[in-house]
Amino acid sequence: MPWATNPIFKSTNPTEKVTTDVEAAQSSGSRADGRESISPDPKDHDEPKFRPPSDHFTLHQIFYIFILDGIVSAIFAGGINFAIAYGLYHDRGTKDSPIRLFQFPNTLAGDVAVTTFVQFLTTWVIESLLVNYDLRKGGVQPIGFIPEPKSKYLRWFMFLDRQEDTHKVSSLKHWLRFLFSQVIRSLISAAVVFPFVWGASVGFLTLFGHHEDNDWYYSATWAPEIFKLVQGAVLGLLFTPLMVMFWLVRRGWALQAAEEQSAG
Repeated sequence: MPWATNPIFKSTNPTEKVTTDVEAAQSSGSRADGRESISPDPKDHDEPKFRPPSDHFTLHQIFYIFILDGIVSAIFAGGINFAIAYGLYHDRGTKDSPIRLFQFPNTLAGDVAVTTFVQFLTTWVIESLLVNYDLRKGGVQPIGFIPEPKSKYLRWFMFLDRQEDTHKVSSLKHWLRFLFSQVIRSLISAAVVFPFVWGASVGFLTLFGHHEDNDWYYSATWAPEIFKLVQGAVLGLLFTPLMVMFWLVRRGWALQAAEEQSAG
């Protein structure tokens, strides 16, 4: 997947070939095989300043993953979902168009499905940019104690199958390929957890709705808004840390591979 290289880290040499080091910053300090140099003494401010992978979870990593990203993501996601629900439902819920669990047009079960996939997509893309930026600047240490997977499917998902790409990192085509690669993986992740999220959400909603005519009915005054706030916050709190760890682990593998090749 050559289009996996994060185009925000463009090469200082526009003719340099790019490989599938997903979040790798292509720079004049990169190795010829596409894996970046891990020299601790970058020559200028444009050079990546990756820290060595950790052999255990550090306190800073825990703070970064679960507090800075997890809790902050929960707050933002909950607030955004609350605002969206207010715009969607505050003037609805009439007798002719009530807010129900399953039946259209105002179906909360359908809203759960859409919210899950949209939130996974936006969070994945945002975290892919932010975490890789922090890694490049040395703001967080990669994870180095998790072994690489052997399954070809997991290796594909983690961008471990390398190919060359002659497109410029800053080109529109590379940006589109990068975004497409992130969209595919975010939707796969959402599909894996969707049955659990949807089932738990629907079960939760049945506890607070008024059961009538084989469906559950809800008041238009704050019920949808509060539910979407809770759902957005829980999704952000549970799954944003996993997305952050994805990039920390992936960077750790890239640095370890570069170190092994340089030692050999």
